[in-house]
Amino acid sequence: MKNLQKYLSTCLLATAALLGGASPAWAQVLLGTASGFSVLGGTAVTCTAGSVIGEVGISPGITASFTNTGCTIAGGTPPANNAAAASARADFLNAYAAIRFQSCTQMPGDLAAQNLAPGVYCVDAVAKTGTLTLTGPTDGVWIFLVNGALTGTNFSVVMEGGGQPANVFWAPSAGTTMTTSVFQGNILAGDAVGGSITFTGGTLVGRALANVAVTMTTTSVIGR
Repeated sequence: MKNLQKYLSTCLLATAALLGGASPAWAQVLLGTASGFSVLGGTAVTCTAGSVIGEVGISPGITASFTNTGCTIAGGTPPANNAAAASARADFLNAYAAIRFQSCTQMPGDLAAQNLAPGVYCVDAVAKTGTLTLTGPTDGVWIFLVNGALTGTNFSVVMEGGGQPANVFWAPSAGTTMTTSVFQGNILAGDAVGGSITFTGGTLVGRALANVAVTMTTTSVIGR
């Protein structure tokens, strides 16, 4: 009973921190120290023939779990930032827990040809296709709760009206797999079992934060 009460209290505090008194559509998601990382894995990070602008970290995995094969990284890497990665992991998981509690507007799963204002949206695990346009001011916040895995091939996310990739948050209940996609936003793959992120080709403008592993092949990651 005490453990349940502690869990509920933690969730309520995380939700309060997420919302900060604002309506869900304009809530600021607080990544805390996780905002200092472009790529953060729990057990492993693998980068092959790509590039990362920003910090790459692993926690609580060991330094040997970082594999760089021909990947250009403009930022810190393990073991230099191990302590920072541990703090970032805790903040990332708190943000993920808070996001998953939000009420949302249901949208078509593939998100093709949608033009969405800031808000909290629910989508299913249908593969994402075509082009999604996010139109809003510079302080607009978009949250996407994915029921299952976040997947897509040749999927593009376009920001218009001043919208910023740093204010876009994708929170799948499983893993993320994107192929040759031009993706924007922060991916919070926080599930303890399936929370891995795999990118093949394409570009990510944002952050890849995973509870398990991050694997990038011929992908450019631009931390925002």
